Amino acid sequence: MRAVISGYYGKGNGGDEALLMSLLQMLPPQIEPIVLSGNPEQTQQRYGVKSCPNRSAFPILQALRTSDIFIWGGGSLMQDVTSLASPIYYAGLMALAQKKGLKTIAWAQGIGPLNHPFTRWLTRQVLLGCTAVSVRDYNSAKLVSQWQINPLIAPDPVWALNSKSVPGLWNLPAPRVAVNLRSHPQLTPQRLAILTQALIDFQKATNTCLLLVPFQASQDLEIARSIAAKLPGFHQIIQLEDPRELKGLFKGVEMTIGMRLHSLIMAASEECRCFALSYDPKVKYLMEEIDIPGWELSKLPDDPNIISTAWLEYFVNGEALHKDRIKSLTDRAFMHQEILRQVMLK
Repeated sequence: MRAVISGYYGKGNGGDEALLMSLLQMLPPQIEPIVLSGNPEQTQQRYGVKSCPNRSAFPILQALRTSDIFIWGGGSLMQDVTSLASPIYYAGLMALAQKKGLKTIAWAQGIGPLNHPFTRWLTRQVLLGCTAVSVRDYNSAKLVSQWQINPLIAPDPVWALNSKSVPGLWNLPAPRVAVNLRSHPQLTPQRLAILTQALIDFQKATNTCLLLVPFQASQDLEIARSIAAKLPGFHQIIQLEDPRELKGLFKGVEMTIGMRLHSLIMAASEECRCFALSYDPKVKYLMEEIDIPGWELSKLPDDPNIISTAWLEYFVNGEALHKDRIKSLTDRAFMHQEILRQVMLK
C-alpha cells in the first residue's frame, strides 16, 4: 500500500520535521510513504522516502492516483490565525483525496483556532469524510465532537520519537539551560528586550551555559543571534537538522525556557525542567496538561527582575516531569500508531 503524507514539511521547522519522523517511525512497514514537501530533495535524502513538491499540481495528482491512503501528518494544519490560505490548502488536498476514493486520515491533529465560519465549515466537511481522525489534545477533541466526530485522543507523537545523542554536547560547560524563542507578533521588540535582560541577569546569578536553540532558522535564528550578542557568560547557538538529535539535545540540559510547543514536549520527555512562554493556545493546553510554569506572552511582566527571579526559583527548586508520567505520555502517544494499523486493515 502507498500513502501520501501531507504536512508542513521541508520548511526547516524542527517541530514539524519531528512530527514527520514520528509518523514514519510509526508507519506500518507494509505502507510505502510519499511525502509532500517544500524541499522534496532534502526530505528524500534525510528520511529515505519518496517525496514530491507540495505545491506542484501534476506530481501531487500523480501521487494520489497511485496511492491508497492520504494522511494529514500531525500538527496544527487546520487553523486560520496564521492565514486563510493554509487551512484551504490542506482541506483541498484532503477533499481531493476523498474524491479519488483514498482512505483518509487526519492524524495527530491540533484543530484550531478556527475563527472564520468558512474555515470551520471546511474543516468539518473534510473531517466528516475521513476514514479515521486522531487529535493530540482535549480541546481539539471538544471542538470536533460538536460536529458528531468521535476522534482518538492521544498525546503528541513527538513524545514517542526516538532521540539521538548530540556530538560534543557534553563537552560544553554545565549546568546548561536551553532557550527557544520564535518570531511572533506577541514577541514585540519591547518584550524581547525584557526577556534578553532577564536572561542576562539569570546567567549572572547561575553561571549557566545558555544554549540558544532555533527550531526554524527563518523565524528563530535572528532572535537567537540578538540575544547571544548581549550575553555576558558562556553560550552557544545550536542548530540541528535531525529531529532525533534535536530531541536528544535536551538530555543534556537542566532547564528549558521555550516558546515553541515541540521545544517543551521534547524537553519534558527527556526529563528536563520546562518554563513556557505561550504565544498560542496549543502551548497553553500543554502547560495545563503537564503543569508547566510560565506566562502567556501577552501577560509577560514588564520587569526583567520578576522574570529572572522566577526562572532562578524554578532552576533551584523546580522538578522535571516524573519518569512514570513520561512513560505514560509516551505509551499513549503510540495510540496514534494503532489508528494507522486499523485503517490499513479496513
